[in-house]
Amino acid sequence: MDEAESAARDVDHNGTRPPRALRPGPMDPKWPLMTTETAAAALDDLAEEFQLFDDWEDRYRYIIDLGRALAPLSEHEHSDENKVRGCASQVWLVTEPGPGGTLIFRGDSDAHIVRGLIAILLRLYSGRTPAEIMAVDANGAYERLGLAGALTAQRSNGLFSMVERIRRDAGAALAVG
Repeated sequence: MDEAESAARDVDHNGTRPPRALRPGPMDPKWPLMTTETAAAALDDLAEEFQLFDDWEDRYRYIIDLGRALAPLSEHEHSDENKVRGCASQVWLVTEPGPGGTLIFRGDSDAHIVRGLIAILLRLYSGRTPAEIMAVDANGAYERLGLAGALTAQRSNGLFSMVERIRRDAGAALAVG
């Protein structure tokens, strides 16, 4: 366990529970990818988790830890079809139909920080209906989490390329459904 995770585990949120990412839930590989919480609730949890850290170095470590929790993609899933264009790093995003008309997203990258950004996006978008996905304010989430001032322009462009891909897949699902 690294310092950021150790520090976060020692914090007792509101005196009763650890922060969301350190409790079993959608980011825990043992749990199903479907979640009943809203994207707004997921964003609230993420913002709360980020506030536990005093500086961006600790937040970067935390983002990397989130990426480490992602389930790996198969070799077959690391294909050109799943590759996200517009990212400086190699990024693959798999979109699958989920229960109740939801979409399940899984992803991977060759860069640790980008894997963490994928984990954040999965918490916001995966397990939601196409309409819910289209309603997420990606720019608002980006600002609220403080990513605007913390990521390079290249990383920010890559993040928004991933969001565009998620929204494109949701839009395609809406057109079919």
